[in-house]
Amino acid sequence: MWTDTHAHLDHDQYALDRDAVIDRAWNNDVHRVINVGFDRATIEATMRLVEAYDWIDAAIGWHPLEVHTVGEEHMDWIAQLVRTCGRIVAIGEIGLDYSRPDAPKALQQQWFRTQIALARQLRVPIVIHNRDAHADTIHIMEQCHAYDVGGVMHCFGGSWEMARICIEMGFSLSFGGPITYKNAKTPKEVLARLPEDRWMLETDAPYLAPHPFRGTRNESAHIAIIGEAAATLRGVDVPTAARIATQNAHRVLPRRTV
Repeated sequence: MWTDTHAHLDHDQYALDRDAVIDRAWNNDVHRVINVGFDRATIEATMRLVEAYDWIDAAIGWHPLEVHTVGEEHMDWIAQLVRTCGRIVAIGEIGLDYSRPDAPKALQQQWFRTQIALARQLRVPIVIHNRDAHADTIHIMEQCHAYDVGGVMHCFGGSWEMARICIEMGFSLSFGGPITYKNAKTPKEVLARLPEDRWMLETDAPYLAPHPFRGTRNESAHIAIIGEAAATLRGVDVPTAARIATQNAHRVLPRRTV
């Protein structure tokens, strides 16, 4: 049984066949998906999926590339949703993304700090997005005591040294399609070295489809392909990889009592 710890099944790319994509995941032994809402529209869509499917849970937060649309009223709204729905298992995806110059770094950092504080207040873990911002991400995590709640480094692509720091802060690392790519040496090396209880799997669907589907629309059913690659890297059989990854996901991102 697989758990996809990070997907965007509300995405417009599934507009014509969303139900079929979700059914295909279930029929391919994916029995838990955490759908991630990262702005007003996607949070609302994520909550509709949670209402429609009892095996889809949610993480909600404001993505660093969307911080130009966020205000304190959205933080109040997220807090209210978390307090009333135990199937919201994390605040996220939040963090830093320095890949685009039109998303000011200072504003990203401000809302990253604000959302870590919100997670600490609500006592829920966080899901961190980090792209081209390794040093600042770690600095803010340490400065804002993110280790108080822990959580997941989404689609981890950092070095072993960064992985070690994240582990020391109580975070787990999640891996997706890139571990199936020939040129993705670093995430493969990191996954192979991690303690057994600190790794999990994701698709980030519809993005980052694994080989041999690279460049096409990803979906949660492909988690099994990612899992096969993880099993090879970890030196275990596929059922063992599925069991460990799922157990880790349930421990780090459990449903909550509200």
